[in-house]
Amino acid sequence: MKKYLAAALCVSLCILPAHAEAVGGPEVAAASAVLMEKETGKVLFEMNPHQRLEPASVTKIMTLLLTMEALDSGVLSVDDTVQVSARAASMGGSQVYLKEGEVMSVHDLLKAVAVASGNDASVALAEHLAGSESAFVEKMNAKAVELGMSDTTFCNCTGLPAPGHLTSAYDIALMSRELIWKHPRIREYTTIWMDTLRDGAFQLANTNKLVRFYDGCTGLKTGFTDAAGYCMSATAERDGMELIAAVMKSQTSDIRNESAKGMLTYGFANYTVVDAKPTQALPPVKVLLGECESVQPVLAATSRVLVEKSQVGAVETAIALCADVEAPVEQGQKLGEMTVKVAGETREVIDIVSGQAVPRLTVGGIFKGMLEEFFLAK
Repeated sequence: MKKYLAAALCVSLCILPAHAEAVGGPEVAAASAVLMEKETGKVLFEMNPHQRLEPASVTKIMTLLLTMEALDSGVLSVDDTVQVSARAASMGGSQVYLKEGEVMSVHDLLKAVAVASGNDASVALAEHLAGSESAFVEKMNAKAVELGMSDTTFCNCTGLPAPGHLTSAYDIALMSRELIWKHPRIREYTTIWMDTLRDGAFQLANTNKLVRFYDGCTGLKTGFTDAAGYCMSATAERDGMELIAAVMKSQTSDIRNESAKGMLTYGFANYTVVDAKPTQALPPVKVLLGECESVQPVLAATSRVLVEKSQVGAVETAIALCADVEAPVEQGQKLGEMTVKVAGETREVIDIVSGQAVPRLTVGGIFKGMLEEFFLAK
């Protein structure tokens, strides 16, 4: 009998949400959690980050991501209209009570998904974009593979319970990052606190209470089912740094919200993103046998480095630049490197490239140059 009781206790402990507090870190009451910085993708805190769990309506982040990709690529417009199918109208759970045959704009459907977590609106968008929800789910899983979401399998676009519909806190952070980084227009929807549909006849209230009660909140999506527990991906921006807090399987919505807020507050209190730049202007590089005598080098990319706030003064850059280059020089041709170090540790190496093209001198050009030098010497 004692063996059976011990086994039962072990199982119960496995399914209860964990409670973790890193040394000096955030207090989190959930089965799994990840805190990620948007620009670098660096994980600032994690707890069982790859545990595969049901995400409930946090699934809709991928639905929103694919919709925003279609909008930003011009395939879709917010003014396009969608006719609601019988299947979309039949979705249970969170909904905006779409009727079969009802016509609603993409703009309003996005509000319904981002603010009210409408399952019916999610399926309506999926069918409009891919012809059917199953075809849309194929796109969701393909995008998950593209983003490196190796813990994820989507079975629908809503997050309604389905066998095998699983993801992880780390994967939620990955798709959240892709959405807010590549498609910042999503904030127009995810930051709405209250709004309406159908010319004011239907009220919307955001399921994400952090939008109103957490300074800098930019979204993103909540979720709940009996099996999944209370889940969330919360995003917030302060002082030019945006963070993503993914929480899975908390016991109540308040616990979920407090866990997300705790992670975000921990991140903002301890980390910042700084611009790493050369300490002085990059000097021109001499061009041999070129139509121009020199070329101006430029950084191939900006460097934004995530550091602990205590390390802001420890960010250093070192420049390695060639003394000369032989023409022809292509625009974007590598001329050197800028190394970014934090407290002596190399964090990033950025190419230094030519800011413009320089053609090679022709024989006639060389002869002309020699004549000019000859007469100038006189």
